[in-house]
Amino acid sequence: MLIRLLRTCVRPYRTAVALTVALQVVQTLALLMLPTLNAQLIDRGLLAGSLEGIVWLGMAMLIAAVVQLLARIGAEYFAARAATGVGHDLRSAMFRHVQRFSTHDMGRFGTSSLSTRTLNDVQQIQTVTGDGLSSIVTAPIMCVVSVVLALHQDVPLSLVVIVLIPVTTVVVAVILTRMSRLYDRIQVGMDNMNRLFREQISGVRVVRAFVRDAHEQERFDAVNTELFLLNRRVRRLAANMFPLVWLLGNGFTVVVAWIAAKRISSGALEVGALSAFLGYIVLVLTSMVIAMYVMLTVPRAAAAARRIREVLDTEPEVALSSRPVVARPRPGDLDLHGVGFRYPGAEEPFLQDIDLVARPGQTVAVIGGTGSGKTTLLNLVLRLFDATSGTVLVDGVDVRDMDPDVHSRSVGLVPQQPYLFAGTVASNLRWGNENASDADLWHALEITQAHDFVAAMPGGLRAEITQGGSNVSGGQRQRLALARTLLRRPGIYLFDDCFSGLDASTDRALRSALAPQLADATVVIVAQRVGSIENADLILVLEEGRVVGRGKHRQLLADNETYREIVRSQLNDVEEAA
Repeated sequence: MLIRLLRTCVRPYRTAVALTVALQVVQTLALLMLPTLNAQLIDRGLLAGSLEGIVWLGMAMLIAAVVQLLARIGAEYFAARAATGVGHDLRSAMFRHVQRFSTHDMGRFGTSSLSTRTLNDVQQIQTVTGDGLSSIVTAPIMCVVSVVLALHQDVPLSLVVIVLIPVTTVVVAVILTRMSRLYDRIQVGMDNMNRLFREQISGVRVVRAFVRDAHEQERFDAVNTELFLLNRRVRRLAANMFPLVWLLGNGFTVVVAWIAAKRISSGALEVGALSAFLGYIVLVLTSMVIAMYVMLTVPRAAAAARRIREVLDTEPEVALSSRPVVARPRPGDLDLHGVGFRYPGAEEPFLQDIDLVARPGQTVAVIGGTGSGKTTLLNLVLRLFDATSGTVLVDGVDVRDMDPDVHSRSVGLVPQQPYLFAGTVASNLRWGNENASDADLWHALEITQAHDFVAAMPGGLRAEITQGGSNVSGGQRQRLALARTLLRRPGIYLFDDCFSGLDASTDRALRSALAPQLADATVVIVAQRVGSIENADLILVLEEGRVVGRGKHRQLLADNETYREIVRSQLNDVEEAA
């Protein structure tokens, strides 16, 4: 999984990878020359008493060291360039893919898990790419060539090195296998930590209202402690690996020194050759340490790659048409024919046989009890889900065939709980029309009865809005969201109980100012209050996912029991409040 992902992601950076590999070869070969040059310096210069040999061999070592340094710097630069590019491309690919997810797709992974995968997991891939490119050539060349050059210096001593390599490899493999299993559990623990933290921050008022601070602290401490223990186990394994390798290396060095002492005393080995041989043992160990350092990142990166591929390999339930339609034969028309919807995994359909025809200049209202399917119906028009039966037509085109940009420009939603983004009032309003002037923004605010409170904010249109719009009230968020949608000027407006946070006088003033703006548009209102939809051209009454009533207010009062019950319940609430 990791190799397949890296092969795909590294392809655009072939030039940087090729330069990295070439420079790594140069720097490794230059480094490997140093022990042999040092041996010659000892035998032909120092021990022979040759000043000329010392000078020339010393200059050769200096040149080799400078070449090794420059090549290493260049290799690190191009490796970092490729690694950061891979990270950038992966994050972009994840973001674009998640943007196409349906609500059910999002729920399958969870917001916290998608955040962790896009940020933390991609960072793991970026790290292993950089480290891998930095050592993919260095470690194997250094190890193999060091063994060959060690054999050239002295064959009997080289047998010690040949035994050292497989013993060290077995020790490292055992440790890395255990670490790989732990990293999978750590990634899941990170998801749980992220999810719990987001829950507690988002729901802090509920936590305090129900005095659940201690309970939530216990939940967080349990997840945090589990993650701490897993990380500690990984760190212990990693901490043991390097000392074990160096212990093996030092042990074999003692054996080499013991054998070399006998061979030097018998004249079979020169002092310089022993110096070179010990240098090559150090290089063999260094190559194995480099390889181990990369291998330490591989288990975590492999777990991250699996999680990233899970997201990228998930085919969004709302699939894009291979030939999207951009034409709009009947702008503003909304038609639902025999529409049904079943949530994934559900045994029974949630919506059944919904028929609706709305034309520009008409207002259609949808009313019903909690769970009757009102918001789900709007989600089908928005294509957050695809209908499991029947067809939804916007502008005379099946939404499954429409170009997404054309569809989003045709339909404008104002949700009951609108979301504002961190920025300013102006930046949030320009989500509706990025080319809108300040005068356009103020005009939209006047219509939505938001002019006065925005003007009173420090900076007016430049006033700061915090993430989620937490520094304005619920009613103010609704009015800003409505202004944002008005600036978009869609042909079809979907109002999902978006006036619920307004007081009666503001509600009346807003509807009065809004009426001329919507005169030529198609309006669909989901409402809880009957009083807000009495003048609608058509009212649909939903109950358990079915249309049980259809008509105008007076007609439904006369012949629809469900609608009468809704009206009576609201009248009773008013009387009790009085």
